Amino acid sequence: MIDKDEAIQNEDILEESENSESKSDIEQVEEIDELSILKEKLELYEDRYLRANADFENIKKRLEKEKYQAVDYANEVFARDMLLIADSLEMAYKSVEDIEGDEVVTKIKEGVSLTLEQLKKVFEKHGIKIVESSGDFDPNIHDAMMKVDSEEFGSGQIVQCFQKGYRIKDRVLRPAMVSVAK
Repeated sequence: MIDKDEAIQNEDILEESENSESKSDIEQVEEIDELSILKEKLELYEDRYLRANADFENIKKRLEKEKYQAVDYANEVFARDMLLIADSLEMAYKSVEDIEGDEVVTKIKEGVSLTLEQLKKVFEKHGIKIVESSGDFDPNIHDAMMKVDSEEFGSGQIVQCFQKGYRIKDRVLRPAMVSVAK
């Protein structure tokens, strides 16, 4: 049989193991709480990272798009200024077109015509195109100078073009000045 001292020792051991078990239970609960807090923090930081990365990618794409637009439209002001030269050359050509004369007049007509053709080729090379000035009036690309009565044209159709319009890529450099049928 077990004597009293041994029984007391066994009870002490049992109490210690129960205390240690309860301590380990408390420690486990604390570890679980700490683990769940750490998981929440991890999710929060992952979310922040993904958002920051997405923002960075969006900014990068927007800057690249803006860079290409800046390159595409860098010469817009210069091209607008060149339109005045094109207008002047066309008026010069029209003024000498019907004149019959000697060799000098013929050479002038030829020179102005060749210069106009070269200018048109340069415009085409850089994406500058003439705005269509016939058909229906479009306020985005036409500027109505006046409305006229016309039996030949329907309401809202372009009757006459006073000044050619031009566009560079998708932008209007100068709207065409037209008269529109009432």
